[in-house]
Amino acid sequence: MFYMPSTFHQNPLRHSFYAKICYLMLLLLVSGILSQAAYADLESYHLAADDTVSITVYNEPDLSLKKTRVATNGTIAVPLLGQIKVSGLTIAEVESELSALFADGYLKKPAITVSIDEYRFFYINGEVKKPGGYSYRDGLTVHKAVTLAGGFTERASKNAITLTHEKASEESSTRVKLTDHIRPGDIITIKESFF
Repeated sequence: MFYMPSTFHQNPLRHSFYAKICYLMLLLLVSGILSQAAYADLESYHLAADDTVSITVYNEPDLSLKKTRVATNGTIAVPLLGQIKVSGLTIAEVESELSALFADGYLKKPAITVSIDEYRFFYINGEVKKPGGYSYRDGLTVHKAVTLAGGFTERASKNAITLTHEKASEESSTRVKLTDHIRPGDIITIKESFF
């Protein structure tokens, strides 16, 4: 229960102070919910070619890997195990797979942690000043992606932006807003305004 002093109605400055506190608490709550949603989305993130990962095998520095890029065939080279396919797997699935492989004759109780160091590029084309591929960062929105690409051209239509997820056909592109979040491998297209 939020406590209101008896002098609350007598002093307008106190009213302003409490209003600001309530507003700040609401902002913190909303940002927490949004960051949890973004975190949950990355928990289900599937690795693909050009992602860079690090693998830590507890108490086995010779088996650990730092900043290893997933090859175009979707594999990484792991000491003792050779080429292991990780494309299409989540971080938790890779950890489980490696644990099972190392436990099969190599280590008694392998403790393995996998982390993503760099995500694969997202791509932006159309009416931006510097179209191309850019490094993905957590929490990236369409608006931030446009900013990385140098901003809109004079002919850009800010209401005609489409997003195509990786491995989807162009026919499955969806219209998006500047505030929508993107994922690694996405293709953003900024169309030309006719007015």
